[in-house]
Amino acid sequence: MIHRFLEHARNKQISHRSNARRISALKGFFSFLVQIDQAAYNPFAVIDLPRSGQLLPKALSLSEVNLLLTPPAIVSPLKYRDSAMLFLLYSTGLRVSELVNLPLAACNLSSCFVRVFGKGGKERLVPFGIQAREKIETYLKLGRPFILNGKRSNFLFVTARGSAMTRLRFWQIIREMAMAAGITKDISPHMIRHSFATHLLAHGADLRSVQLMLGHSDIATTQIYTHIDQDRLKSIHRKFHPRG
Repeated sequence: MIHRFLEHARNKQISHRSNARRISALKGFFSFLVQIDQAAYNPFAVIDLPRSGQLLPKALSLSEVNLLLTPPAIVSPLKYRDSAMLFLLYSTGLRVSELVNLPLAACNLSSCFVRVFGKGGKERLVPFGIQAREKIETYLKLGRPFILNGKRSNFLFVTARGSAMTRLRFWQIIREMAMAAGITKDISPHMIRHSFATHLLAHGADLRSVQLMLGHSDIATTQIYTHIDQDRLKSIHRKFHPRG
């Protein structure tokens, strides 16, 4: 019966990851039934989880990033905020939760870096570029005071309530900006983070530096980005290898 179930899932083209989650859940359920004497044994104990492989992160091309970062035709305090958030996200590769909850005091404009507390409360300093600094300066001057309208807030990027933006709302904003720029990909804040890492490595950054900026505890997590630009690796091999 279990094998028929797995064959049915395979015929419906359900992914290995989804099947692995199902099997894991059923294995745990039957283990519970055995513990409460409602089943004699766990039939899933001998079933191996299907290998899911490693999904390569999706990234934007440089031309798509340039389209996304193009200033909007109509400016407003909210547009200044959204543009500054997008520039800082691409310039630093922050996680979306780190970006929306970034304290005002964590952004050092004179030295161009942000102090971030990532997963597990680990602190890291991430540099950002001149363009991101200019966008933040414009937002602090022409955006943030008008959004707050007299309110006080410790967050860098604020809403009209003075609170931090939610992750979902920023995802919606990025979708709206992508549609306005004519980008058809199903874009997300995490895709911007992937693009940051991919483009850094493609332009010669070392893996260890990218690991530190992303806040990965294990460099193996960062190494996945080295598998993306296969065409570039092949062209380098053909160009420089004596037998290429």
